[in-house]
Amino acid sequence: MKIGYARVSTQDQDLSLQLDALNAAGCGKIYKEKITGSTRERPELQKLLDQLREGDIVVIWKLDRLARSLKDLVNLVNEIQEKGGALHSLNDQIDTTTPHGKFTFHVFAALAEFERDIIRERTKAGLVAARARGRVGGRPRGLSKKAQHKAIIAERLYQERELTVKEICEQLSISRGTLYNYLRYRGVTVQFPSPASSKRP
Repeated sequence: MKIGYARVSTQDQDLSLQLDALNAAGCGKIYKEKITGSTRERPELQKLLDQLREGDIVVIWKLDRLARSLKDLVNLVNEIQEKGGALHSLNDQIDTTTPHGKFTFHVFAALAEFERDIIRERTKAGLVAARARGRVGGRPRGLSKKAQHKAIIAERLYQERELTVKEICEQLSISRGTLYNYLRYRGVTVQFPSPASSKRP
């Protein structure tokens, strides 16, 4: 069965153009949605999805009538396909009952994944940059303010090369392991001591 879905963004907009196209496409039932304001609720679309049966084809006038973003589109089409249905967009010439339509949808899904990866990478890069500045979300991660202060001092003493690791630990009342953790936190490459060296770690 072909099931149509028509949507406009405001009460003032007319559904006639979409309804004419859906009726001409042979839709036996059409769900009509008029969304007002900034609400994201679409009760008619939800009814359509709830009543969808295997073999049904969801017919829309254009892709932007079904979804607000590429991610939304991919999620909705996946849900339709999980129920054994298919999607046919009249103006976009996309029909997931055909090999070409399925391929086009896979391209959309790949683009959505690519978009998610870009966002993920940007977020990761932002966190790395924040850690390099000694802060994550406005506050350095993993150390208390007192420990952060000691880490700064430890870095300076270590870089000055005037004291041994043991002497730095005694000055700051910390263990050798804690000192190395502080140095790594500050981005310092730790050089472990050779058997013949007692002045450098």
